[in-house]
Amino acid sequence: MADRTVADRRELERALRAEVRGEVDFSPGARALTTMDASNYRRVPEGVVAPYDAADVAAALAVCRGHGVPVVPRGAGTSIAGQATGTGVVLDFTRHMRSVLSVDPAARTAVVQPGAVLDRLRDEAGRHGLTFGPDPSTHSRCTLGGMIGNNSCGSHSVAWGTTADNVRELSVVTYGGSELRLGRGWGPPGSGPGAAGAPEGLRELVADHLALLRTGFPGGLPRRISGYALDALLPENGTDLARAYCGSEGTLAVLTEATVRLVDSPPARALALLGYADESTAAEAAAGLLPHRPLTVEGMADDLVPDGEGKGLPRGGAWLFVETGGATAAEAQARAEEIVRGADALDGTVVTDPARQRALWRIREDASGTATRIPASGGAPSARAEGPGGEAWPGWEDCAVPPARLGAYLRDFRALLAQHGLRGTPYGHFGDGCIHVRIDFDLLGEEGVRRFRAFSQDVAGLVVAHGGSLSGEHGDGQARAELLPRMYGDELVALFGRFKDLWDPAGGLNPGMLVRPARLDENLRFAVLPREPVDVAFGYPHDGGDFAAAVRRCVGVAKCRVEGPSSGPEVMCPSYRATGEERHSTRGRARLLHEMLAGEVVTGGWRSPEVHEALDLCLSCKGCRSDCPVDVDMATYKAEFLHHHYAGRRRPAAHYSMGMLPRWLRAAAPFARPLNAASRVGPLASLAKRLGGIAPEREIPRLATRTFTSWWRRNGTAGSPLVLWPDTFTEHLSPSVGRAAVRVLEAAGLGVSLPPGRVCCGLTYVSTGQLDRARAVMRRTLDVMDPVLDRGAPVVVLEPSCAAALRTDLPELLADDPRARRLAGSVRTFAAALEEHAPDWRPPRLDRPVAGQTHCHQHAVLGEAAEQRLRERAGLTGELSGGCCGLAGNFGFERGHYEVSVACAEDRLLPAVRAAAAGTVLLADGFSCRTQLEQLAGRRGWHLAEVLAEGLTTEPADGV
Repeated sequence: MADRTVADRRELERALRAEVRGEVDFSPGARALTTMDASNYRRVPEGVVAPYDAADVAAALAVCRGHGVPVVPRGAGTSIAGQATGTGVVLDFTRHMRSVLSVDPAARTAVVQPGAVLDRLRDEAGRHGLTFGPDPSTHSRCTLGGMIGNNSCGSHSVAWGTTADNVRELSVVTYGGSELRLGRGWGPPGSGPGAAGAPEGLRELVADHLALLRTGFPGGLPRRISGYALDALLPENGTDLARAYCGSEGTLAVLTEATVRLVDSPPARALALLGYADESTAAEAAAGLLPHRPLTVEGMADDLVPDGEGKGLPRGGAWLFVETGGATAAEAQARAEEIVRGADALDGTVVTDPARQRALWRIREDASGTATRIPASGGAPSARAEGPGGEAWPGWEDCAVPPARLGAYLRDFRALLAQHGLRGTPYGHFGDGCIHVRIDFDLLGEEGVRRFRAFSQDVAGLVVAHGGSLSGEHGDGQARAELLPRMYGDELVALFGRFKDLWDPAGGLNPGMLVRPARLDENLRFAVLPREPVDVAFGYPHDGGDFAAAVRRCVGVAKCRVEGPSSGPEVMCPSYRATGEERHSTRGRARLLHEMLAGEVVTGGWRSPEVHEALDLCLSCKGCRSDCPVDVDMATYKAEFLHHHYAGRRRPAAHYSMGMLPRWLRAAAPFARPLNAASRVGPLASLAKRLGGIAPEREIPRLATRTFTSWWRRNGTAGSPLVLWPDTFTEHLSPSVGRAAVRVLEAAGLGVSLPPGRVCCGLTYVSTGQLDRARAVMRRTLDVMDPVLDRGAPVVVLEPSCAAALRTDLPELLADDPRARRLAGSVRTFAAALEEHAPDWRPPRLDRPVAGQTHCHQHAVLGEAAEQRLRERAGLTGELSGGCCGLAGNFGFERGHYEVSVACAEDRLLPAVRAAAAGTVLLADGFSCRTQLEQLAGRRGWHLAEVLAEGLTTEPADGV
């Protein structure tokens, strides 16, 4: 299986296309998207096949076997040890083989395909009061096939065990073409004629090594994931072939179908939070809580709680999250209170509110990303951590020791970190003795890689000394397989090799994993990145000005791959939910940028068509900036890419029309009436849209016949301390918002003035990658705002996208101008200005229900806590949905984006509008959101300022 030539690859692609009904994609983009998983490793595949069904799997294997090409099965690609990367053909099961085929509530089983997402199975089972017990933190996107391949566990394993504990039967196809049905016993478990239960010779292998299998595996470990589970084949263990297959990391056979066990899901749950002095003390206490039969015993220390998110946690430097269940809320709460009383903790409390529980669990579940950014010195973690040592990696991610040994192990582990000059933030499944940790290895330089290797060898010895397993959840992959002799000895590891060869004598399935492994310091994904910083326009202050470091932020946990419709306030990633394609996820785009910098698979640099195509459907919603656990900022990366991609080249028409919108609107303002009339004449409107690169399905918004500033000149009062920002949208398209804001601010006793000249945040130039123009516009704006900045006046910005641009894009594009940071710091939203400068003002009491959507930039950059409090004081009840409206400034107006724009609106916004009761006020502070509502739902959306202004009158306007 030597390196293949381009001609070999083309022949392989042709052969696969002839035999496989599903997609076969050998393009640079497809290969680039699958070079990495969530680990430190990178391997370049030949191509990607998305099989349609089991017959397709068999056909693909036959072709690859005939060409001597290895095969790597892949689910969501969230593996942390490198086992979802490979050099042959990747089988992507997330496209077609992703169904929950059946749920049998009487038998408490379900039949699933390997690409089925865990949360989809849990939703289906939940209709019958059941669930699938194992639940990794990636439950919203990980697949059952990947869970079986890694023997995944999750936070509820103290109650329901590992994936292997919950698998009944498996249908698999070997690299040699054998179709096997695996269950208990050597023969087929009643699955029909022609099926076999085990490869030839396996029964004899076990019979010849009974003594070794009975003595070679450590005991007392609820989470022994490392190596092959050959002891499951012992007669006293039921000769469980399905269990022995679990954790084999795609090295034995390819899974095509699984029958899994379901368990009762308690109708009510409570969460006991226990505070301890430090993580070792918490770890020592965890095992003592197991007799209470909790559902979870999770642990984490204060160095993993992001600033501002620890409110409500008990006193202490570390905490145990102990979940209890019951038939009723009172029963679950009573069990949690019993745990608090019985625990030897500094402090404890019980949380019963489901929303608060979800918020606390999110801190824990996001730790796999949050832990990748370590503060330079002390304090809580931040994905935006700056300075040396800020990056941390999963090189030693999830070992497990007997729970009673966990406290002692953690103390020794911390000492070993210090000995090697490393830092890490342990957390994880304390009740099972399993620890996750990201460590600040320097994987960019030779000395750092040597330290990574030396530490891995030393910590393997430490784990074994404590009677533990090198892997307690995510498998060995390339990260730990080389070290398996430390845990099992050479004789048992040699038996692992013989076991693998019985299943896969040609060595075609995921070679380099588990047996005959690659070295743990080979194939590191950072080696291909440029060593010198790339010349860029943005400052990337949180990444040391290094674009490659910004791209490295993506560690592959794939929170952006959550399928729609989304729940909760999250925005990321609307285009992925619309298309379901990896290249349209934040992770997929980051991977393509990584490969663009590497220049091996994606060879066009900034002119890369693969990167451009993937970024074309990025809405620049900025949702990833807040929802991604490591704050990947794809909107900024997209603007940077477009800036370089079109340097010295003709741009799309939409960049000239909508990208330069402020200029055109200023020129059009004196002719608003005739232009509005012309836009309603079909042929003229069609011509204008064609010339401007505007989607033909869109209506051209009407221009205001009187701009906001012209109204202000007659009605405003100059020289007041509060400065109202006349953004382009308020000025030319929605001046009613500005008038309403002035009225409300004055009613609150706040004087208002406008900037002393024309200003612009540069948003439209940034979103289209016209960064030179954006900087010029921003510098002129700073010149105008000089006197405002000198007197420290707050600047109220009504349009959330403009406020976000001033807060983030302005200082990151003009990092050399201190005025940029001063202006960014002076920006206030409408609600925040009222709360800060008129705290005693009582808004009109409206007592009306509201619906609509929080602007995506508000969610990602500004936050909406002040808006929520203002709505509550005004009696505006109801929650606004998350997600993105799909218009997103110029995105939804651009030709070719209409269908995706509508799909994004259908994710959350339009369903919320349809479900709203009569008389509900539709709130939408962003011009794009209001336009989308008008054009797709035929409903008017209102800025919060407009609603409050109408409330100041006796008779509200129609519709409010």
